[in-house]
Amino acid sequence: MLNDTLLQQLRTYLQNLKSPVELITLSDNSAKAEEIRTLAEQIAALSDQVSWQEQAATEQERQPSLIVKSVATGRQVQFAGVPLGHEFTSLVLALLHSGGHPMKLEAEVIEQIKNLKGSLRFETYISLSCHNCPDVVQALNMMALLNPNIEHVMIDGALFPEEVSRRNIMAVPSVYLNGEVFSQGRSSLAELLAKLDQNDDDAQAAKLNQKPAFDMLVVGGGPAGASAAIYAARKGINTGLVASRFGGQVQDTVGIENFISVKATEGPKLVAHLEEHVRDYDVDLMPHQSVSAITPAHEVGGLIEVTLANGAVLKSRSVLLATGARWREMNVPGEQAYRGKGVAYCPHCDGPLFKGKKVAVIGGGNSGIEAAIDLAGIVQHVTVLEFSDTLRADEVLLRKARSMANIEIITEAQTTEVLGDGEKVIGLAYTDRRNGEVHQVELAGIFVQIGLVPNTEFVRDTLALNPRGEIVTGAKGETNVAGIFAAGDVTDSPFKQIIIAMGDGANAALGAFDYLIRTPVPVNEKAVAA
Repeated sequence: MLNDTLLQQLRTYLQNLKSPVELITLSDNSAKAEEIRTLAEQIAALSDQVSWQEQAATEQERQPSLIVKSVATGRQVQFAGVPLGHEFTSLVLALLHSGGHPMKLEAEVIEQIKNLKGSLRFETYISLSCHNCPDVVQALNMMALLNPNIEHVMIDGALFPEEVSRRNIMAVPSVYLNGEVFSQGRSSLAELLAKLDQNDDDAQAAKLNQKPAFDMLVVGGGPAGASAAIYAARKGINTGLVASRFGGQVQDTVGIENFISVKATEGPKLVAHLEEHVRDYDVDLMPHQSVSAITPAHEVGGLIEVTLANGAVLKSRSVLLATGARWREMNVPGEQAYRGKGVAYCPHCDGPLFKGKKVAVIGGGNSGIEAAIDLAGIVQHVTVLEFSDTLRADEVLLRKARSMANIEIITEAQTTEVLGDGEKVIGLAYTDRRNGEVHQVELAGIFVQIGLVPNTEFVRDTLALNPRGEIVTGAKGETNVAGIFAAGDVTDSPFKQIIIAMGDGANAALGAFDYLIRTPVPVNEKAVAA
């Protein structure tokens, strides 16, 4: 089960326990049940504050399961499955929080959770290979340990295929609240709370409206935004950062092996380091906020207005846009109707849900061929559809894909429709671009890997964009509007790489600082800025 290194690390973590924690196993006769018992026994042996007992399960309770219970409060969280892989951190945090170790939450957030009313029973379906799932599991676990009206169980879909089939779950994480679908995909604690507390948006907007004007406001929390914020703060100017989620697309990147000086890492781990670095500086972080519009200053050097989705308006002498890009969609009939019901964009997250089934990958670039190779070890068959007559993936990846018997690659194939039965995907239709013939492929899942779209919808009427919708920037990251700068994947920078985005962010921040020191504040703006 846990190796010596993990055991030693866990022993160190458990020294932070301030009150007793009880582990309860609900077991059947499966091999996984034995793994859970072994895991509980190993953990209990590491600390006098942790005890373990086997408990008879009722017919309604999921087996095998591990329950982590606070002896002091009686509150508990449940893991239906073996919480290893990406969920091991969720288990460690559940142990610490159950044992009285403080949660890294602001006091007002804790109070908001405690004030939630009604009986809230959450069930979260995950796969252990999903790097998006732990965020949701950990958020709901904290809520359950803070509020006695909240229950939460993590469910490994691979161990409970009957439930997955009955509920037609084809994407993770999938969260149910009191038996009904509540959310799907990555969600932060703030986003989950916003769905539960309808008054939260108004309260946040009122608080944000009271903020004084910034010298520099960074929009976006990916590598470019984080780098820009650090460089700006180091100049000693009043810096804010607003982002829908910290890390951006890097959060969805599993393996990173080209970040110079770091031989290998994972996206979530790099994001955690980025956020920690930003928080070392005097940066006003405003996460979980989306920007809906940018209003240029009335005169050079004046205040630019940034309107958020909740209606709040932030003001700043300069704005640096680092909103990145998102996965490109096929834009064919059926795609949106069956999104999360067979249409997926993350093979690492959702691949295990299609074990033994036929799937397609749309796109023959590096992302598409890598996805096909990963999926081939799980599913029955992978069909790769590429629009062009040539594949853009690296030759080493193509050789690997062609060597696998259950991967078929079709070029000059234009996907025209996602086919479904009203509940789930059952196939797709494509046109052979060489002869115009229409074909249908029977399958259960479609993984879309066809590139990125810049997040520039909110500035289309404000800034100059190129034909691809990217923000056109100059040598210092400046746009065509005075005081507005841009960096990273949202710009016309030709190469989309993490390390390049970081450099872009630093460059644009220095460009914005140069603009600030050379541009006087208009007289009518000085009182507002003060």
